[in-house]
Parts: sequence; C-alpha cells; structure tokens
Amino acid sequence: MREGRVERKTNETEIAVRVNLDGQGDYQIDTGIGFLDHMLAQLARHGLLDLEIAAKGDLQIDAHHTTEDTGIALGQAVAQALGERTGVQRYGHAYLPMDETLTRVALDLSNRAYLVWKVDFSRDKVGDFDTELFREFFQAFAQHAGITLHVETLYGDNNHHIAESAFKALARALRAAVEIDPRKADQVPSTKGAL
Repeated sequence: MREGRVERKTNETEIAVRVNLDGQGDYQIDTGIGFLDHMLAQLARHGLLDLEIAAKGDLQIDAHHTTEDTGIALGQAVAQALGERTGVQRYGHAYLPMDETLTRVALDLSNRAYLVWKVDFSRDKVGDFDTELFREFFQAFAQHAGITLHVETLYGDNNHHIAESAFKALARALRAAVEIDPRKADQVPSTKGAL
C-alpha cells in the first residue's frame, strides 16, 4: 500500500496525518474547524483515500494557521505516499457539478508545484469559515505534494457549493492521477525518467 504519515508541530499548530492512496475512502478527521473537516471528508470519500487527520491549532486567533498547516501536512503525506511516482497515471482531471455550480480541476503529479486558482466567492465566510482560506489550503497542499494544480469554478452562486465542488473535483482528479497504469507500472511517466 502507498501510505504516507506526517507529524507537523509548530508554535501555532500540531498536526498528524496518515493517508493511504489505495484506500476505500474511509476517514477520521478532526481539525477543530467544522467546515474544513467536511471538505476533507469529501476529499477522502470521493478520492478513495483513507485519511486520518488530527489537528490542534491556535483557533482562538483564527483558522488560518490550522488550515494552511493541514494543507502542508496533507501534501507532504501524499508526496511521501507517491514516493518516486513510479507507475502512476500522473495526470487527472474532473468536472464536478453541484447543483448550480460547476468546477473544473486538472492536475499533474509533476513534482513541480504550481497553483492556478480561479475561484470566486461572493461572501467572506461560509458558516464561520473565511472563504479566503480555501486558496491557502489548496496552495499549501499543491506546494507540498509537488502537484501542478488548476482549479476553476466555471459558474456557481452558492458559496458552500463552490467550495465543496472544488474539493470533490480535486478528489476525483487526484484519484485518477495516482492510479497505477498497468501497462507502465514499473516506469516513471516522464521521458526524463524522473518526476
């Protein structure tokens, strides 16, 4: 099984993550931030990742540090689970409809981190969660997983749907990209021979 385990401890947060790329979508998540937990559950379930996340952070200040550091730790765990990225499909994409919203995600397990974020929210918060923190999470995750990640909401009105469709689309695209290609299971999918 391709599994990654990361523990990250700073003066602001303490986070433990375990991810199994070959899972069933089982999850146990507690970041102390209800909406983030809900989004990470979508990532696990729709990406078929077994995911355990336990995070404690300085939520008395705000959710920024916990959200960003969770993205960092999860990205590091995914990178660890991918190893040399041998045999993976490498690329993945998904169009994810959620009622009136449609979001597109395309990604490359390139080991060259880059985020293109074209997602707009009409409100500053979804529930108690600052909508600006979604980009912080995706940036941290892409950077530390070594993923080129493009996220674009093509249209949508409901801010909850916009956020959730982005996480679900990431889940489906990541699921496709990490799958092992049976015709090239022993090779890194690059003419360079390394990612």
